[in-house]
Amino acid sequence: MIIDFLQQIFNGLVVGSIYTLIALGLTTIFGILGIAHFAHGSVAMFGGYLVFFLISALGIGLLPSFVLAMMCGALLGVVLERVAYYPVRNAPPINSFIIALGLTLIIEKANLLAFGVDQVIIPTPFGRVFSVGGVTMPELRIYVLLTAAVLVGGMTLLIQRTWIGKAVRAVAQNRPAAVLMGINVNSVSMFVFALSSALGVAAGVLIGALFAVAPGVSEGLVVKGFAVLILGGLGSIPGAIVGGMVLGVTEAFSAAFISSGYKDVISFLLMIAVLLVRPEGLMRGKAQ
Repeated sequence: MIIDFLQQIFNGLVVGSIYTLIALGLTTIFGILGIAHFAHGSVAMFGGYLVFFLISALGIGLLPSFVLAMMCGALLGVVLERVAYYPVRNAPPINSFIIALGLTLIIEKANLLAFGVDQVIIPTPFGRVFSVGGVTMPELRIYVLLTAAVLVGGMTLLIQRTWIGKAVRAVAQNRPAAVLMGINVNSVSMFVFALSSALGVAAGVLIGALFAVAPGVSEGLVVKGFAVLILGGLGSIPGAIVGGMVLGVTEAFSAAFISSGYKDVISFLLMIAVLLVRPEGLMRGKAQ
């Protein structure tokens, strides 16, 4: 029994790490700019499709494709911010809400036109399976967990220890004061979208390698991202990390011990229960 328990914790942490990457992008944009970026899931799927194309059609290695896709994702994020969200920055929030929904459809259909309608799995050379104390650990899942941990740690250091990170936190805490202190809000906004989109693309690649990239996946992914966002606390980066792991582990236990068909229901029931007890989320706070 204890082996099964540990096995599901490992499986849940792997999936939860991907949810964390998605939620970090969402919470950064929402906590700093106040935008519910629903197209984030479609951006993630773009990354998965792109890496599959680079590997299968152009013969580029997995790691170079991964890095190139994150760079393309960052560029896409800047384009979305400049073209779609910047013109309505001072407009009522409903404007950016409608634009976010429109972008979701546009990017989703662009993915279909560019990469086709077939489900694809990103090929990887990681086929070994390890057993640690009876817990089965596929090599691919280990690399997924490590990659997500490196990206989360890198983002945390970037936000906490660099000058651009300090500027981002200043804008999040008090935009008018940040402007008076000489911080370029336009540059911060572009940086936030670039960083968030790069993380979203990374999550899409990990999903494509671990499961599959397919039409319609983006909707469920962004819903899970917002669930983590709410569970952890709106605008809280530590909350996104904790919430992603909690959601992933809950889904793993639900699928293993109850039914895979009810894992989403049980996960959202957990979210509702947490919010009833702690409406501000598990880790209340602004984006750090």
